[in-house]
Amino acid sequence: MTLTTRFAPSPTGYLHVGGARTALYSWLYAQKNGGNFILRIEDTDLERSTQASVDAIMDGMNWLNLEWTHGPYFQTQRFDRYKEVIEQLLASGNAYRCYSTSEEVEAMREEAKAKGEIEKYNGLWRDRTDHPEDKPYVIRFKNPLDGDVVINDIVKGDITISNQQLDDLIIARSDGTPTYNLTVVVDDLDMNISHVVRGDDHISNTPKQINILKALGANIPAYAHIPMILGDDGKRLSKRHGAVSVMQYRDDGYLPEALLNYLVRLGWSHGDQEIFSREEMIELFDLTGCNRAPSAFNTDKLVWVNQHYMKTLEPSYVAKHLAWHMAEQGINVENGPALEEIVKVQADRVKTLKEMAQISRYFYEDFTELDAAAVKKHLRPVVKEPLLVVKEKLAALTDWSPALIHAAINDTATELEVGMGKVGMPLRVAATGGGNSPSLDITLALLDQQKVLDRIDQAIVVVEARIANS
Repeated sequence: MTLTTRFAPSPTGYLHVGGARTALYSWLYAQKNGGNFILRIEDTDLERSTQASVDAIMDGMNWLNLEWTHGPYFQTQRFDRYKEVIEQLLASGNAYRCYSTSEEVEAMREEAKAKGEIEKYNGLWRDRTDHPEDKPYVIRFKNPLDGDVVINDIVKGDITISNQQLDDLIIARSDGTPTYNLTVVVDDLDMNISHVVRGDDHISNTPKQINILKALGANIPAYAHIPMILGDDGKRLSKRHGAVSVMQYRDDGYLPEALLNYLVRLGWSHGDQEIFSREEMIELFDLTGCNRAPSAFNTDKLVWVNQHYMKTLEPSYVAKHLAWHMAEQGINVENGPALEEIVKVQADRVKTLKEMAQISRYFYEDFTELDAAAVKKHLRPVVKEPLLVVKEKLAALTDWSPALIHAAINDTATELEVGMGKVGMPLRVAATGGGNSPSLDITLALLDQQKVLDRIDQAIVVVEARIANS
């Protein structure tokens, strides 16, 4: 049988980083073994499932480039199949109708609690045939009364659960709709899932699902339960720790390669290696290398990984992601340098693409105001002459190249017998509107020559105003 994994999110919110890591591990394991990776949308919670959440899941998977082999499948389109299996379990004696009300079941649990026993349904209708007419009922799975369920967990090792601890779980509600544990089993069976990779919050469901699979005469998949992701305070990762939605990381300026690389190391390791290409992840990843303990999310580490990829990936590729942020910030990049050139000069100066877009606006838009602190520090009365001289030399250039621009700045400093900073810093403020930019000669070369000259004039007006007020 072909190795087959699946990612099965519920569309009741965004795709969070914990789900994305589960999807990544499932995808990597299938890729490594030449298998199938199935995307299944578990949307049977009709009240909470939304199309917006389905779209958010798809957007996240597509942004991360985790391509599925088959799907997406939707559980709401498979109700007839679930009903068929429920009837099969009833006919084989592995399920039964239960007419106990919710109040009666609660009383059973309270009674068991008072006796110090496991709080569960007491099996009142398990073997009865005196079914009342016109009374609502649920359908329960007839769980074995003795023996153990052994989960041969790839990550956590063997986990043994006594069947006496397990309830006769409801597999169909009183309105006939199937419950989670039934639909998952049927889907895993029909889709030939060989390996179930999911969060360890599902461990309590696994023995129930194994027993239903056994009742159906099905093969039992291998299970790998991945420990949860914690915040830096040791508590379960949530919104209070910052972004948890995959698409929020895109919005915040991270590259998908960076998030994937960070997530693969958040619970798995290969020696001391920190940076993994997609190809290396596929080649090296194995579920047996996953940690048994929870991992703590560290945003500083993610920033470090993101900076690595901004600097080392092809600038043309990074530029495609930068273009999205430029558009988000309303920056029209048609009239200005190619974005890959911006990536080359800005990548080692920022933490995120969002920040790269923010500090690159002056390449594409004129500004009406200069940074007040930069003006106060660098556009003092004494810089009027250096600005006039350097403007003249820059205007005379017929080849607008970094080397000649640098020479013009240097010649100005030599001619006026001042340090390079006395020319360069006022010129930087004039050309960019502030005191920070990449190397000045490269920055100016990326700007239109006439635009630079006009901006110098604008700065000279500011300097003259300071002279007049002094």
